[in-house]
Amino acid sequence: MKDAWEERKKAKENEYFIKKDHELINQMKHQTEEELAKGYSKGRCPKCSEKIEPITFRGVPMDRCPGCGGVWLGPNDLKILAEKDHRTWFDFWFRQDETSTSERGN
Repeated sequence: MKDAWEERKKAKENEYFIKKDHELINQMKHQTEEELAKGYSKGRCPKCSEKIEPITFRGVPMDRCPGCGGVWLGPNDLKILAEKDHRTWFDFWFRQDETSTSERGN
């Protein structure tokens, strides 16, 4: 009878380690997929996949997509812009978008 209990104990132990291995493999797959996605999309617009261009607006570095007009800011860049006269930069971006939209229509 002792052998049956020892075999069950080893089987449970093996089951535990197999489960842990599967969890670790899934975690590694997820991390690898994330790294690949970041690598492929680096320097590309997430909306239209055009190559984004670095620009500086009021001393704040940002990226702009020439294809769709999307603008990407760094973590503190929006805070810096908000501390400046918000109506000026806000109006600038929307007027520029309206101008480029009307030019495309002609």
